[in-house]
Amino acid sequence: MIHLMKEIEVLKRQLLALSGLVEDNLWRAVRAFEERDADLAEDVIARDSEIDAREVELEEECLKALALHQPVAVDLRFIVSVLKINNDLERIGDLAVNIARRSRFLAEQQEPESVFDLPGMAAKVQGMLQRSLDALVTMNAEKARGVCADDDEIDAIHRRTYQVFRESVKKNPERIDSLTQILSTSNHLERIGDHATNIAEDVIYMVEGQVVRHGGHL
Repeated sequence: MIHLMKEIEVLKRQLLALSGLVEDNLWRAVRAFEERDADLAEDVIARDSEIDAREVELEEECLKALALHQPVAVDLRFIVSVLKINNDLERIGDLAVNIARRSRFLAEQQEPESVFDLPGMAAKVQGMLQRSLDALVTMNAEKARGVCADDDEIDAIHRRTYQVFRESVKKNPERIDSLTQILSTSNHLERIGDHATNIAEDVIYMVEGQVVRHGGHL
């Protein structure tokens, strides 16, 4: 039991370290997009290898803990949740890289002021991720529920972005390449919101043992 408790503490530290890296790289990716900063975008892409390495390391630690200690009840629930959150964090890291690549392309374009409100969407998504990770650190199921409730708003913003995209293409067909990159960025942000929601749902499961995915009761 003592060895298992030590292993769980190791998993917590590794998960929090990975969370910090992912949150920071997302912040950098959003800034690169907003400022059309190609150098910062390249920095985001370069940092992803460390996120990938830490994700693999954490997964291996989880599997080792399952194999060696055969945990049950709360401990088993915790390790399973860490495995799932680990995967969501890695995917958020990949999506941050995708945003950076869109930013790198847009930095080379001479574009007029955008009619899209992606900075507002990005701020809301970053807030969701931050609060989901805060809920994880504090093991706060109620805070996690607040993150889940915000996901519908992100979906609605993405739908409006798609409508603006269609109208903009009709008015400015010559800008189709840039507009498509902007729409892709909106899609990546929407997916990050989904992953932040997944993390929040796993926190609820970790704390309460309640499965709230697929329309479960929040």
